[in-house]
Amino acid sequence: MDVVEFTPSFEQYAFTFGGVAPVMRIKPGIALRLWSDDAFCGALRSVTDLSSEKVDLRHVNPQTGPFHVEGAEPGDTLALHFVSMEPARDWGASAAIPFFGGMTSTDRTVTLQPPLPDTTWIYHLDSVARTVAFEARFSDHRIELPLEPMLGTVGVAPAGREVRSSLVPDRFGGNMDTPQMRAGTTCFLGVNVEGALFSIGDGHYRQGEGEACGTAVEGAMTTTLIVELLKGGAPAWPRLEDDTHWMTVGSSRPLEDSWRIGQAELIAWFVELYGLHAMDAYQLLSQISETPIANVVDANYSVVVKARKALLPPVTAYEGLHADLRRRAATLL
Repeated sequence: MDVVEFTPSFEQYAFTFGGVAPVMRIKPGIALRLWSDDAFCGALRSVTDLSSEKVDLRHVNPQTGPFHVEGAEPGDTLALHFVSMEPARDWGASAAIPFFGGMTSTDRTVTLQPPLPDTTWIYHLDSVARTVAFEARFSDHRIELPLEPMLGTVGVAPAGREVRSSLVPDRFGGNMDTPQMRAGTTCFLGVNVEGALFSIGDGHYRQGEGEACGTAVEGAMTTTLIVELLKGGAPAWPRLEDDTHWMTVGSSRPLEDSWRIGQAELIAWFVELYGLHAMDAYQLLSQISETPIANVVDANYSVVVKARKALLPPVTAYEGLHADLRRRAATLL
């Protein structure tokens, strides 16, 4: 399988989902190898770089794309299978940003307390050991953590000619910030506009569930993926499949509404997959579902609802596309 490589210039970045002309037209079945910058556009490179001084909030979460998928029409299903994600730098950055994050006052949850201190941490990557090093700023600690690359943002253009910030997760995908968006995962998104206009970005070298401080180990990434298109069958919300789990993602505020969206979408998917009545799917998932929180810091919060395949009879989704993409991916590794 041929692989088309693309590295955007700064002028080619998208900072929204929707409202941006495509950087390339592609055919379904193609493999892409895409470079994406970190969420800060590389502005934080040392612990002396502070977000309040270095980060331009007009230029955060730069997206590589959008890509126009030939033949994609509203109501279709776009499938993106992630073959590999490799750090494109030997360091990543994380930060406590004033009035941003899950454990501070924000513009939505306002108090009279001052912001937490503007602080930057730099994580150095060991490509041989496949680790990133946490180096404490206010105490004498260094801890090697496993490298677990993922993408924070994967999405298509929204419906209704909407233009949404690349900081926002919603029905169209976007800034979901789930560690489940990693190599070996297939993401299914409903197409809203002609060509789908999908983009990716916001590489993380690792991230805890919830992304509590608002930033992961943010890093430039080289992502290899395969793009496929299924006519019709658009899911209402993002669906994910890997070798072990069925997953759905809900994004909203408050957090429990994100959970409800994810639950409802997985119930709907189980009705399709297993022919269950919705009430039976509701009961079954009440006993087997797992619900990792993806983020509690974005404009909408995201929750993943997942069910382990090993607990269930074997079935396939989307005509076995995930397994087929896994076979194709093996030829690229």
